[in-house]
Amino acid sequence: MAVEVLTRAVTVAKSHPFYTGLVAAVLSSVIWTLSDYWEWRSFGTGGTTPSIAGYLRMTRLRIGRLFGHDDVNDASHLKATGPCFLPADFPRRAGSRPQIVSRTLPHREVPGQEELSQASLARLHSLARRLATAHPDVLDVGPSKTEGGTGDALYAHRDLPTLNPAALNDVVDREIAHVHPAENSLHVFLSEPDARRLVEGGWGQRFPAKFAPPGWIMVYAPRNMGEVELVEAIVKAAVEWVTELKV
Repeated sequence: MAVEVLTRAVTVAKSHPFYTGLVAAVLSSVIWTLSDYWEWRSFGTGGTTPSIAGYLRMTRLRIGRLFGHDDVNDASHLKATGPCFLPADFPRRAGSRPQIVSRTLPHREVPGQEELSQASLARLHSLARRLATAHPDVLDVGPSKTEGGTGDALYAHRDLPTLNPAALNDVVDREIAHVHPAENSLHVFLSEPDARRLVEGGWGQRFPAKFAPPGWIMVYAPRNMGEVELVEAIVKAAVEWVTELKV
């Protein structure tokens, strides 16, 4: 019986190669999509709801980027003039840019490209809390809204008289920076000239979705203690942009 069914299937396939190819293509697409969906969920979805609807939203952005030819390493979309808070002698990043996860959301580096020492990790991941502890009237730490509450972020107080109106954007909502625990990259809210300088200098890239303000960029994971110190300077520049507090 099984041999007869197989023989008939082969005969049909030979008689209708177009439809056979079409069915095979559809099945391959379904299998790939299901695999991609579960990989996306297991990796962590950031601020995107881990659901079919969230996956479809991410996929629309992914396809839009693919056909829109938007190079997030191109800094020309960012203003070159305006307030700047990075040190004047801030260096270029040595080496090549890290590999980035192909999915638009969450916006992440591929994990495991660099291994930080425990001391460097501790300093990086304690940065937000250290700044908030040192300046409790200006800064606070809370669940990152842009990450769906999956990690902590540094915030400016809502009632701060010097709060930059740009920080009241619906997306960032006073969030200044957060670190991604899985691979140590960051998202940081900077002035556009500072963001442009970092993208041009190889330190990061623009956020791949246009609903975020232009100064909201990814900063690549530091690779050693020296780069952790430079990342601290980047976050401090973001604090000054959002709050006018020089730290």
